[in-house]
Amino acid sequence: MDIQALIQKAGRSKFQLWKLNKVLAIGIPFNKPHRFDILEVKKGFAKVSLPYRKSNLNHIKTIHACAMATCAEYTSGLVLGTQFSFKEYRLIMKEIHVAYFYQGKMNASCSFTLSEEECKEIRKKIEVDDHCDLEVQVQCLDQENNHLSTAKITWQIKPWSKTRSKNS
Repeated sequence: MDIQALIQKAGRSKFQLWKLNKVLAIGIPFNKPHRFDILEVKKGFAKVSLPYRKSNLNHIKTIHACAMATCAEYTSGLVLGTQFSFKEYRLIMKEIHVAYFYQGKMNASCSFTLSEEECKEIRKKIEVDDHCDLEVQVQCLDQENNHLSTAKITWQIKPWSKTRSKNS
């Protein structure tokens, strides 16, 4: 299945968005217990829900720090997937640093935007250096717009042709 095509279709159709959510829940089994739900996806943008549910809570019944970090990684990776083909590029998280500001006591979401101009700069850097280390920031907000956390994630974007790994 071509994930890029499914992501593009999901931006135009609720059924395709539902389908994308199901495919990624199976394709990324680590995230399945979190029950993330892609609320919106289009080229350069995604918003993903982080439900307030038992599997996402810590010992004091607030959203777990690692659930927020995982949702931020998922959201930014999804956006990168709208701009860079998984068949052409290896997208791998290199670092993550998360600052926490407010306890999550209700449903939350992460959103992230990557502009066309930023993508052009990334591609230029890849032409020169064979890869690009891209630092992005993803905010997590609860349903009342309280700022729960900000994740700074460094993604390495590299053409498969420049890796020692094989694209599987």
